[in-house]
Amino acid sequence: MPSTSLFGFGFLSLMLMLHQGVVSIDYKAALSKSLLYYEAQRSGKLPPNQRVQWRADSGMNDGSDAGVDLVGGYYDAGDNVKFGFPMAFTLTMLAWGVVEFGQQLEAMNESSNALEAIRWGTDYLLKAHPQPNVLYGEVGDGDSDHECWQRPEDMTTPRTTYRLDENHPGSDLAGETSAAFAAAAIAFNQTDPAYSTLLLTHAKQLFDFGRFYLGKYHDSIPVAKKFYTSSGYDDELLWAAAWLQRANQDQTAMDYLDESGTTGDVRTMFSWDDKFVGVQILVAKLVLDGKVEETDNWALFKQHGEQFICNCLQKGNKNVQKTAGGLLWWGSPWAPLQYTTAATFIAATYSNYLAAAGSTLECQGGSVSPDELLALARSQVDYILGNNPRGMSYMVGFGLSHPQKVHHRGSSIVSIKNDSTPVTCKGGYEMWYLKDAPNPNLLIGAVVGGPDQSDNYDDSRSNYQQAEPATAFTAPLVGVLARLAF
Repeated sequence: MPSTSLFGFGFLSLMLMLHQGVVSIDYKAALSKSLLYYEAQRSGKLPPNQRVQWRADSGMNDGSDAGVDLVGGYYDAGDNVKFGFPMAFTLTMLAWGVVEFGQQLEAMNESSNALEAIRWGTDYLLKAHPQPNVLYGEVGDGDSDHECWQRPEDMTTPRTTYRLDENHPGSDLAGETSAAFAAAAIAFNQTDPAYSTLLLTHAKQLFDFGRFYLGKYHDSIPVAKKFYTSSGYDDELLWAAAWLQRANQDQTAMDYLDESGTTGDVRTMFSWDDKFVGVQILVAKLVLDGKVEETDNWALFKQHGEQFICNCLQKGNKNVQKTAGGLLWWGSPWAPLQYTTAATFIAATYSNYLAAAGSTLECQGGSVSPDELLALARSQVDYILGNNPRGMSYMVGFGLSHPQKVHHRGSSIVSIKNDSTPVTCKGGYEMWYLKDAPNPNLLIGAVVGGPDQSDNYDDSRSNYQQAEPATAFTAPLVGVLARLAF
């Protein structure tokens, strides 16, 4: 049976009580688990209050090859690489969750855990940004890491450090990291003003670095291209500007948005690579709040963001597909739930914006109330948590049925605290990866890639398209779960 000190409190998290024909779901338990997941992904020296006890210190020499301290941060997914691009997006989304749903997180006694999850990442990113125009964007590389199946605690793979600078630009990574700092600055404004000010300073520096030294980060860090290719940097720079404007009404950022040569048009998804929908919704709030007139670029941002939401609601002119079981389907078999969790966050957040403005969303298929938007978010969250044709929760450790053979090195190998015998590079594949048994360590709160278009899921460790979780998948869900639990 998988080992965890916290498994008992949530084994019956998915309460199957019939209420008007709908499965009742314990969103508060799911929220708690979603934040616990980030403790399992930690790299570096673990703190005394670490709750995921099967993990131990790891990556303690990260950055030493470059003469810089890069200990800390998060492992990206089921491997042991620290990819800066998705890590920064993860932190932006966690911070956005606190910004929009802080009251609900506080009511659920999870505010401190949410802020700790953010701070673990932003503390690392502060180290990764030692000079205004220098940003360390990756530690380790996917190719060498994927050759081995080892716990992070005793990994033997190279921990090469990769950086951006004026001669090796990365506007997308700089922009996303700026957005993470700016969003986190808002999240910490009340509890730690000094830290908030520090984050905002770094956000402004990175925004300038990104816009004055243009280029895609994967051209400067080629080893990242195979794993996290960037489609462009316009969205990240606008994303950074939108967050800087929100953080302190930055006029430079406001002008950047106003004078932008693109608003992104209507997007097909919101993700770690494509931030346009996020920008559009943040700008739409400015319009709804009466801070800008609904003209020119401002109107287009709002119109395009709302059209994306209409398409998710099946009331647009190019609706998102749905599976027979009701899951929004984005056309990609690779980790489809990453797009679903992101879209649910947009729906729940825009529901708040509309309600605060006393407004409705006008779609081609009719008017939509804030409650209907929240109902869309709820339907997708319910699917993820077990209200689907398989009756399976795609959050590990939640409900009576959930993934057991998650594609995750640390989870699938016996804890170093239980057996300190080093796991070799190839030996890990032979002893643990190929083992036809549930993972020995439960990766509580992780959202896996999810089902296919036919609502089917193969619970197999080798099925990385469906069975691998990542920090960017769960991050948008945190704020939504707080809203639904409230």
